[in-house]
Amino acid sequence: MFRFTLILTFVSFVLCRANAQTSEPIQYRITQPANVDLTLTGTLTIPAGSPKNRAVVLIVGGTGPIDRDGNSSYGLTGNAYKLLADSLVMQGLAVARYDKRLSGTNRADALTKLPQSPLPDDYISDAVGFIRLLQADRRFKQVVVMGHDEGSLVGMRAARLTDASKFVSVAGAGRNLADLLKEQLMPANGPADVRQELLGLLDSLRAGQTVHPQSVQLKAQFAPRFQAAYRAWMQLEPVDELKAFGGPVLIVQAGNDTQLAPVDAQQLQAARPDASFQRFDQMTHQLKNYEGTSLIGNRQTYNQPSLPVTPGFPAVIAQFVGI
Repeated sequence: MFRFTLILTFVSFVLCRANAQTSEPIQYRITQPANVDLTLTGTLTIPAGSPKNRAVVLIVGGTGPIDRDGNSSYGLTGNAYKLLADSLVMQGLAVARYDKRLSGTNRADALTKLPQSPLPDDYISDAVGFIRLLQADRRFKQVVVMGHDEGSLVGMRAARLTDASKFVSVAGAGRNLADLLKEQLMPANGPADVRQELLGLLDSLRAGQTVHPQSVQLKAQFAPRFQAAYRAWMQLEPVDELKAFGGPVLIVQAGNDTQLAPVDAQQLQAARPDASFQRFDQMTHQLKNYEGTSLIGNRQTYNQPSLPVTPGFPAVIAQFVGI
């Protein structure tokens, strides 16, 4: 009995040590637009007892107003980034994540203070700000940028502008937004005239032009208030941004991704043939496993906070970082 108690005590001690971590707030006051007083906040989590000069991974979130946990007011409740951060800390990595504009703690202020919807340069500027904040922290020997979804494109440029140590693209697009939308918004059985108009609208936006949708189905999607953002995103080419980053790259493909096709990872690989690559066959766009083929079942992983991130995924990142 005494020996059994000792074993339980030792196991409990090991588990507590493995799960021990400290969290502290981080914040960045935006610089774009220059006259707007808005502060973005986030969380920096560090394994307890970490030696100095440890690596830190900055998670750059995906499309839209995504908060530091990976959730949004538009229906994402899966806690993907929080779960990933906790898993990376278990691997010995420090992790930083932040609320994007119009999300989390800044949402109320941003709704009243921002003069327009954020543009790509705004998101890039914010990522740069957090990267430089971490680079100035003497506790970290390297800052690794990990961009998910749209955050992959944002993270590529931010990593280059700050000379970040390494870059990880997770479920990131390899194609221009115009080409993505031609695939995502084009119903296979939709009216031929609407399909033709959509192609023309996207080509015009990519060319920097203002468009005037005629079809009822397209007027809301391409309303005037959205067009500046469309045009700005379409000026960014993921393959060019990835080529321009000089540091080591890891490309992670979600094999059960219903939002991106395999060609996206292939194009990123072609842009950086020296990059490390890892595919997780069951991983959905929300970084969690789903073994089926049902679209409904796949999308349910977007709202399951109890479902862990794809097994083995955090270990791959830790191996790439080289802790």
